[in-house]
Amino acid sequence: MAKFRRAMRMNRPGDFTRVFRQGKRFGGGGLTIIALPSSVGHPRLGLAIAKKHLKLASQRNRMKRLIRESFRQHQASLDSMDIVVLSRPDISQRDTIQIRTALERHWLTVVTQWQNS
Repeated sequence: MAKFRRAMRMNRPGDFTRVFRQGKRFGGGGLTIIALPSSVGHPRLGLAIAKKHLKLASQRNRMKRLIRESFRQHQASLDSMDIVVLSRPDISQRDTIQIRTALERHWLTVVTQWQNS
């Protein structure tokens, strides 16, 4: 059973900056994923869910839980990647199933894009 440990989180601003500058972007389903291989040895997740897109803290927290859970389930296939998930303006119009489907598609895209590079 995969866990979402503290080491799986991107916390330092420098890590986010590096991914924003050098990473590949994948969009759709109300989310944008930016991914970049890292030398850490395991995948790490960073979240940037905008208050502008989800007004209530409870909505933002729910979105973060959904993303972390999906990441946890797919972390074995993500190798050593730094991944930042950003919200987009149309995220508030998506339901849970649409978001989970979009995340599944994004994880698959991240894996196939970096294997082909």
